[in-house]
Amino acid sequence: MRAVIFDLDGTLAETSGDLIAAANRCFSDLGLGPLLDPREDAATAMHGARAMLRLGLSRVGEVEEAEVDRQYPRLLAYYEEEIDRHSTLFPGAVEAIAELKRLGHPVAICTNKPEALAEKLMIRLGVRDHFVCLVGADTLAIRKPDPECLRETVRRAGGDPAHCVLVGDTETDRITARAAGVPSILVKFGPNGHRTADLHPEALIGHYDELVAAVQALD
Repeated sequence: MRAVIFDLDGTLAETSGDLIAAANRCFSDLGLGPLLDPREDAATAMHGARAMLRLGLSRVGEVEEAEVDRQYPRLLAYYEEEIDRHSTLFPGAVEAIAELKRLGHPVAICTNKPEALAEKLMIRLGVRDHFVCLVGADTLAIRKPDPECLRETVRRAGGDPAHCVLVGDTETDRITARAAGVPSILVKFGPNGHRTADLHPEALIGHYDELVAAVQALD
């Protein structure tokens, strides 16, 4: 049975509000005020802490990587403090995962969010027990888009790395699946949803009630 591996941010959960709030706290500490907009910059939040820091700092001058490095751990600490203030699971995600499990599909998470933060968020949202395993950005010595990160997630879930699908929302997910030689299903909702069709994945879904059929159509 094909293993179904999920990205987290922008795929399972809408997390951009809490991520941007943490970045804006860093900018405020620097006396710059909030530099990111929760709605306009949500897609950047899905590309991680450093991407948010670079975008915000670029709006007030030249970006210095040393400053990005200094602010990065502060952003993560702020984020952990209020990791689920605004974050919510996308509608239908829990039901779709439950149905995949009922049908016998191993289900796991492969995310570029640090493992401890991903674990904490999934616990707070009440769904950690739905997944066999969770592999984060620092679980292994590699991370997406390295295909071995996806393959190792599948192994830990008890599946066959050659027979899986990655459900995601960004070019990183598309590249990871392609490099692993497996299909991807990208979501049309979430901050990056308007861009996923351009990535030409094997399937697109506009709601989680379409996921099971999309997985089954791959076989």
